[in-house]
Amino acid sequence: MEKIREIFLTSTFKQSSLTMFGTVTNGFLGAVFYILVARYLGPAQFGLFSIATLVLNMVADIGDLGTNTGLVRFVSANRIDNPEKANRFLKLGFEVKLIAAFVIGIVGVSLSSWIAVFLFKKPELAPLLRIAFIGVSGSLLFSFILTTLQAYERFWSWSLIQVISNAGRIVLIFLFFRFINVSAFTSMGAYILIPMLGFVGGLFVTSTKFFNVKGEITEIKDFFHYNKWVALFTLIAAVSGRLDSFLTARYLTVFEIGIYAAATRVTQIVPQLVGAISTVVAPKMANVGSKKELVEYIKKTQIFVIAIAILGILSLPVVSYFIPILFGSAYTASVPIFIVLLFAMLVLLISIPIHTAVFYYFSYPKLFVYISTGHLLIVALAGYFFIPTYGVMAIAYSVLAAGIFGFVVPSIWVYRKLFKNI
Repeated sequence: MEKIREIFLTSTFKQSSLTMFGTVTNGFLGAVFYILVARYLGPAQFGLFSIATLVLNMVADIGDLGTNTGLVRFVSANRIDNPEKANRFLKLGFEVKLIAAFVIGIVGVSLSSWIAVFLFKKPELAPLLRIAFIGVSGSLLFSFILTTLQAYERFWSWSLIQVISNAGRIVLIFLFFRFINVSAFTSMGAYILIPMLGFVGGLFVTSTKFFNVKGEITEIKDFFHYNKWVALFTLIAAVSGRLDSFLTARYLTVFEIGIYAAATRVTQIVPQLVGAISTVVAPKMANVGSKKELVEYIKKTQIFVIAIAILGILSLPVVSYFIPILFGSAYTASVPIFIVLLFAMLVLLISIPIHTAVFYYFSYPKLFVYISTGHLLIVALAGYFFIPTYGVMAIAYSVLAAGIFGFVVPSIWVYRKLFKNI
């Protein structure tokens, strides 16, 4: 009991509670947005919308080139003792994102028709993909604001700006419904516009001193030496983490895609919680001084995330009951998919202490290149061979198997690093 009481008194718990409150609120608003879009569009059009947003988020993750992780690593480590150096890293990261946004926008819009026809075999997807590639720039710049706030541990602002953004999307959907119409096209417009506005607004709540700093080029070597493995991991993880949805997009009907997308959206509150907790844990991991301190910190955070995972399991009956009520009776088939995917997401949740230790204490992102490759192979092979027999459920089970793999392997690696001399 004393150990549990200590956990609830730690700054990690207090700050995680803050970010989790913001994330739960943000997740609720995000869920409302997707529920409204799903109900307005129906499974088929919602399936197309889901593919477009999937492409947007995947390309934005790849185009980030590991910049967000690098900023947390280097800005957190220097913001107190060497603020000038921290600002140089911020300016460098911002410039990388601007270049990536420009290149991706030009290339992506040019290739949208080809991707829709030859990759997804759905020509009607092309206009939505063009909007998605334009929206990548807003996603990259908005994530820069969030990462800056994370690195400086400004968690109130980190939470608030996301809550306002998702609330803005809901307002836009209502306005479209009232004065124009809600289609997959206008829904994508609402989806990409808000991050762009969020970036502009975010500049007023973050320090812009980094714009005036000189010599950011001197930090390129350290930044990209660390980021090269993060970027490679991000590339593989961005594909493997969404490969399930890509497989559904290629091999299933747009109706089945919509059913799977609905189940996926309901489970997204868990990755958002993962992001909220990691937002607090990552800077602290980067500043842990010894292995003894690390072990103690991992124990506390592990108990914390396991407790949240148990609450998630207890919520299963209630959420399963409400899915067809909220989304509509057409989405009843989403319930069994949701149950399997929820367990997969909870495995990701309990992996937080191990994953952040690898990235921010051991500074060894290379490990996740191998793990993400394994994740990709598990989902690809299981999905490809079992879709003909088990349909959409095969994808869900492959995600669960890959999630377990992604927890067990780094856990063994961290354990050996910590206790190999004992």
